[in-house]
Amino acid sequence: MTLDEVTHVVDAAGLTILGTARDEGKSIVLLGLSREGWDAFAAAEEYADGEPNPLDRWSQRVIGALGARLDAQALFPFGGPPYQPFMRWAAASGVMWPSPLGMSLHRDHGLWMSFRGALGFAALEGIDETPATRPCDTCISQPCLNTCPVNAFRAEGGEGERYDVNACAAHVASAEGAACRERGCLARRACWVGQDFVPEPNRASFHMRAFVRAREDA
Repeated sequence: MTLDEVTHVVDAAGLTILGTARDEGKSIVLLGLSREGWDAFAAAEEYADGEPNPLDRWSQRVIGALGARLDAQALFPFGGPPYQPFMRWAAASGVMWPSPLGMSLHRDHGLWMSFRGALGFAALEGIDETPATRPCDTCISQPCLNTCPVNAFRAEGGEGERYDVNACAAHVASAEGAACRERGCLARRACWVGQDFVPEPNRASFHMRAFVRAREDA
């Protein structure tokens, strides 16, 4: 099977290929949610059934079906421990790197990417292993570090080492945090990479509400 064939099936399911990697003799295809996929999820039973983790459950159902169809192993970044090494695969892809905010940055999607799952193939043809250039290496102004209303990202601690998650969550949940809560993280929005993938308000607010709930339950 070729990567082009997998791409066609993945796109039709509302997912997008974020990158590929080779690991322990397998070909790993990393998957994220496309704009069309968000619409499919928002219309799905999981979105409205009131049960916990609707997007994870939708991802398990859809990617599980893809794995069965493509004779591949369906892999997920949740449901552990043990957890699958998604960060290792991301690093091996050559198109994703740690950003100054700590979260991963994608060559095309910028800071607007998250793994919904992956497919593991015994063999897959057509994988391009040429590494890309990390956009942060040529970014002088670093707007992502200078936009957060509560300075939750602190560069003096090193890239990603001084994220004040409590200050971030408290702000997002407050009246003053309406912009972040309803439109998505302002620091992420400030990055010039991936502007075409900034989420629409209903998708952004879904993720920010989930973030606040997770902090309240922690």
